[in-house]
Amino acid sequence: MRFDFFRRPGVDGNGAQADATPAITPAVGADGHVAYAMLLDGKRRVVGYRMAWRAAGQGTDAGAAAGVKALMDTLGLHLNPGGHGWLLGGQMVFVDVTVDALFQSELQSLPPRNVVLCMKADELMDADMRSILLFLREQGFGFMLCGGVALPDDDELRAIVTHREVLPSQLADVSPAGPAPIAARVANWAEFEACAARGVQVFVDGAVRLPPARDSADALQPESQLIVHLMQMILRNEDVRAIEGALKHDAALTYRLLRYINSPSVGLAVEIHSLRHAVAMLGYSPLYRWLSLLLATSNKVSSPFMMKKAILRGRFVELMGQGMLPPGEADNLFVAGMFSLLDQLLGVPMEGVLRKVQLTEAVQQAILSRSGVYGPFVALAESCETDDGRAARLSEALFLSAAQVNAAQLSALVWALDAGPAVTAPPA
Repeated sequence: MRFDFFRRPGVDGNGAQADATPAITPAVGADGHVAYAMLLDGKRRVVGYRMAWRAAGQGTDAGAAAGVKALMDTLGLHLNPGGHGWLLGGQMVFVDVTVDALFQSELQSLPPRNVVLCMKADELMDADMRSILLFLREQGFGFMLCGGVALPDDDELRAIVTHREVLPSQLADVSPAGPAPIAARVANWAEFEACAARGVQVFVDGAVRLPPARDSADALQPESQLIVHLMQMILRNEDVRAIEGALKHDAALTYRLLRYINSPSVGLAVEIHSLRHAVAMLGYSPLYRWLSLLLATSNKVSSPFMMKKAILRGRFVELMGQGMLPPGEADNLFVAGMFSLLDQLLGVPMEGVLRKVQLTEAVQQAILSRSGVYGPFVALAESCETDDGRAARLSEALFLSAAQVNAAQLSALVWALDAGPAVTAPPA
């Protein structure tokens, strides 16, 4: 089956309008920011992302054809470069589109089986659009019916719809049969639990916070306490043999550390077999960074979503600062970004965390007040996560273009695939 993506119903072969449908507006190019919400399953694991485009000075209308074109261009460039492989593995992206966007050639820069196109009911049910919807579905694109409306009676259209948006009031009527039910962004974790109980996946953005689970600053788990002790030894520049001796008290932690150091996300050319070898190759600063990541994933009751979010923020902040700050600051940027969520990860108030974990003054300023050298980078990352409309202003203050911010954000998504929680114990 062949379809011309440069022509839509109502437009003749010379590009002239044959009806009153307006022409597609010019692409906004790089003058906008990518925003996303994480899609979580019932165990709070990230299984995909709902992507949107926030054009500079144009509010949050992600449905405009020009914005969708810019978004697809950006996603294709960073997540499917050259069309040679989807870098997010099995994770899906959900993109809000209008009818006009279905006829854009940029749609073909994304792998169909990893993309769900989100559309309103009136557009999905438009009889004039049936041929293009069927063609895209045959290619492998999914379609989400938005607005919480009932599924259509049309059997052909039911076969096109792969996902449907569910409103909180509809949870009791959710059936396991038919398209996969997905809830719009939840406002709190109580709503998430209600959806999880019904098998409904949920979009969650950066504005939803987990409250500290414990009030005691001494409530860190044993593994977390050991990691904090090792970090303090590094800050005191203690001998590597003493650090290695302390680490040997926990064989599982040693295994996790070496497994992470040798992971693709670190990208070393040689395999590291011991802590002493790691320090000899790269020094104390990377070791401190690796331990900070292990600390973030050490709380066994932490939500996988929060672990992923902290890792993403750390990497995003680090990438934005590359080329702007001295090379030695990169690990501090990563720590500042990730530790800004440490209270939610460990279930301990931030003041208690900082009493236990010795951090530089600059990192503490970034964590507590988004000030100091690293603070503006953390603030920008937070703005992109919450989609609060400040990203353009904050990136301009750092002399970062929207294209640089988007590249850092999407690169962080890819990097985090290999930098997730490590195995808790060596295989038997």
